[in-house]
Amino acid sequence: MAHETLDDAALDQLFREARTQNAWQDRPVPDAKLHELYDLLKFGPTSANASPARFVFVRTPEGKAKLKEALSAGNTEKTMKAPVTAIVAYDLEFYDQLPVLFPHSPDAKNWFTSSPSFAEQTAFRNGSLQGAYLILAARAVGLDAGPMSGFNNAKVDELFFAGTRWKSNFLVNLGYGEPSGLFPRNPRLSFDEVARIE
Repeated sequence: MAHETLDDAALDQLFREARTQNAWQDRPVPDAKLHELYDLLKFGPTSANASPARFVFVRTPEGKAKLKEALSAGNTEKTMKAPVTAIVAYDLEFYDQLPVLFPHSPDAKNWFTSSPSFAEQTAFRNGSLQGAYLILAARAVGLDAGPMSGFNNAKVDELFFAGTRWKSNFLVNLGYGEPSGLFPRNPRLSFDEVARIE
């Protein structure tokens, strides 16, 4: 693994020039692109390689109609126009996969089955990390992203995850952004305002 800073073009694409999109080009996102995105994000680290995130890529008219029922008013139009909306969820029973994902520790599943609250904290924390990896992976494969949390989680869980142990976390619109929909970039805090070195 090279231990060098990525070039400016890559840093711009992932961070400095990347923006949260609010308007979308009428340009579809093929299945292959969603597979490409997942095949990057899956390599992001999670505790005990638990990989608790689960994803539903909503893009059919039927799926969008269901999702619309759960959206806040301010997020409805842009979500309906986005080619794809990813529901980033987490699996409360992620530990069932640990024999495959963390094989060198055969008792790893017991760490979580013995403490449901610990299991849920782990699922939520690491599923959130994987949602962040999804945003970066989307940018890395040439997509734009519009993450948001303005929706009714309970409604999404009822409509998409009834009868499962999956719970919704947040949404990410995906596609090719329309620059006219961008807001001015908001300020960011400086290193000295948020960090210290000890």
